[in-house]
Amino acid sequence: MDHEESIDHEHACCSISRGHAIGKAAALFGVSSLLSTLATDSVEAAEPADNAIVVTLLGTGTPSPIPDRYGCSTLVQAAGLNLVFDTGRGAPVRLNQIGVSNGQIDAVFLTHFHSDHLNGLPDLWMTGYLPNPFGYRPRPLELWGPKGTVRIAKAMRATFSDDIRIRIQDQAVPEVATEIFANEYTRDGAIIQRKGVTVTAFEVNHGPLIKPAYGYRVDYAGRSVVISGDTRLNENVISHGTGADLLIHEVCAAPQSIVDRAEIKAIMDHHTSPEEAGTVFSRAKPRLAAYTHISQPTISGVRPVDIDAIVARTRTNWSGPMIAGTDLLRFVVGSEVTVQRWDSAKRAYLAA
Repeated sequence: MDHEESIDHEHACCSISRGHAIGKAAALFGVSSLLSTLATDSVEAAEPADNAIVVTLLGTGTPSPIPDRYGCSTLVQAAGLNLVFDTGRGAPVRLNQIGVSNGQIDAVFLTHFHSDHLNGLPDLWMTGYLPNPFGYRPRPLELWGPKGTVRIAKAMRATFSDDIRIRIQDQAVPEVATEIFANEYTRDGAIIQRKGVTVTAFEVNHGPLIKPAYGYRVDYAGRSVVISGDTRLNENVISHGTGADLLIHEVCAAPQSIVDRAEIKAIMDHHTSPEEAGTVFSRAKPRLAAYTHISQPTISGVRPVDIDAIVARTRTNWSGPMIAGTDLLRFVVGSEVTVQRWDSAKRAYLAA
């Protein structure tokens, strides 16, 4: 297995208004560098406006089983809906950390079927029907994804049929709560329109053998959030991400000394380099660009590319606001895009 490491960064809170009015500091250094210069106190962040989209990076990692970056997963909240995009390792833990019950998830969306994007799905599904404060789902889990999603849902339920039977008999779990309402699609387009929220799926390029693979766009109250999914530089991401308030993109960077090794090249060929991501951002021009699924492949004895270097390489093609995501980093997308950090000791998001 390829060894990947990641570096945790603390983030303060800052806001970005329309027109990238955060100023020259962000243009020169990027939001991640700017945030480190801002002072923070213990004041909890204000409640988001009703017409805002709230995005929480539940997991920003890769298949590497490391504690500071859980598997890829993103929570999008709008119009009272709790929508989860991908369910990598630890997604239910992160939800519980921020006080969102697994039973409160309205729908889950899969980008593709790599293990690090769905190995938390059985956990989220089954924890959601348990009769305790982090469960109590009164309905089937709603699941969306490309062709193959229905098969996965059926197989999961068959795999855990003993748990279902025991929970129903022993703890009076309603059978309906153990069910999965699985839906799949085969082309680009809007797949959900609910309470004024539209979720659109669009195909991306994660490599010739990794199909299907999709990204998503969420629109609500004139705000928009785009999640690239795992992809190489892709015109569809640019098209759907153009003018978005928040564009969340994957990135992959390996040390120059090993990029020609076959095992490293195989990884790089399926992802987007920092320079390529900078090109995506410069063409799409989002109000804020953010990284998730931060892949830093390396080999024993060679230090991985660090986060600051990834940001610097992105800057060769993008001078606008950007941030390298960390687990539980939150974005409030309204008239401004506000970035807030989770304080684990206070169990709250902090405002600057």
